[in-house]
Amino acid sequence: MQISPIPYGKQDITDKDIEAVVNVLKSDFLTQGPSVVEFEKKFAEYIGVKYAVAVSNGTAALHLSALALDVKQGDNVITTPITFVASANCIKYCDGNVSFTDIDAKTYLLDIDKLHSVLKSFPKGTFKGVIPVDFAGYPVDLEKLREIADEFGLWILEDACHAPGGYFIDSKGVKHNCGNCDYADVAIFSFHPVKHIATGEGGMITTNNEDIYNKLLLLRTHGITKSPELLTENHGGWYYEMQELGFNYRLTDIQAALGISQLDRAKDGIERRRVIASKYNLAFTNTKLKIPFTANDNYTHAYHLFIIQYEDRLGLYNYLKSNNIFTQVHYIPVHLQPYYKAQGNNKGDFPIAENYYEHCLSLPMYPSLTDNQQDYVINTILEYINK
Repeated sequence: MQISPIPYGKQDITDKDIEAVVNVLKSDFLTQGPSVVEFEKKFAEYIGVKYAVAVSNGTAALHLSALALDVKQGDNVITTPITFVASANCIKYCDGNVSFTDIDAKTYLLDIDKLHSVLKSFPKGTFKGVIPVDFAGYPVDLEKLREIADEFGLWILEDACHAPGGYFIDSKGVKHNCGNCDYADVAIFSFHPVKHIATGEGGMITTNNEDIYNKLLLLRTHGITKSPELLTENHGGWYYEMQELGFNYRLTDIQAALGISQLDRAKDGIERRRVIASKYNLAFTNTKLKIPFTANDNYTHAYHLFIIQYEDRLGLYNYLKSNNIFTQVHYIPVHLQPYYKAQGNNKGDFPIAENYYEHCLSLPMYPSLTDNQQDYVINTILEYINK
């Protein structure tokens, strides 16, 4: 039987999405128009946060967030080694220093207890902030992290790229959507094609802090403002001022229109992801595979990724590839990248992260994955591990 390639992730573009984009192409604004503002408003409502700032991609979101948090030369910031490199690079862009703390073996998230131990081993004030990642879609315990951050005077930049639609319940029984910034100072999202919401490229920054919000708006567009109340002088309606060294990190109206259309069915998409995850969990329970941790009822996974671990990861990867199933590895530990090794990091520094990397494999996970396709993936995996 001929099987079409099954990737680990992919976008789902509908006729409604295409119509939304075409409508913008026929309009007066391709960029800096009403669709961006509408997307920001609707996304903020979806997450449950006061402010949302649309930007060109998730990396731009991280960079602007670091700038808005006033990261400067010599500032020390901690993040997880199991993430995409951008979570660390954003601090280097600001001439800051990046340190890593190992992950929790169950959740694959930054180990908050180990973080606390690291912070206690240095004088207070050594570190300025922490960047936790809702890795694969599993929410970070931001209530616990906030207590530690307050103890040591840290800001929190939540990398929620994997987790729109995920949430956790705090000790008071209150639900907190990933990125709602009830505990974090700033959060960021990505709209890359494999993410929950796809705009081609694109990102969003969320915050409840008005000062941070206003700074983000300024930095997103070259540091330029035309707001009369912010100008140091005013020569007329055309007048603008560059008040800071900013960037061109804007999202286009074309992308925003696609984002709005995708957002309209985001809840359906995440429900489908959870159905797919449940089927994987049922199929792989009591096998040689390690499946994602989901035992805590207070944490609801967004399932950007479904990650298994297997001793013969390379063999399984190659076997699946030979059968037109294209899995992926998320991620090579950041501290083992040549750039970060040159910064003083070494193999063996974070053994749990390194052991995870040696065995992890991301299976196909996206809403348009059909039942037949998933059955084929499951049966092919079982065929390999049971032979």
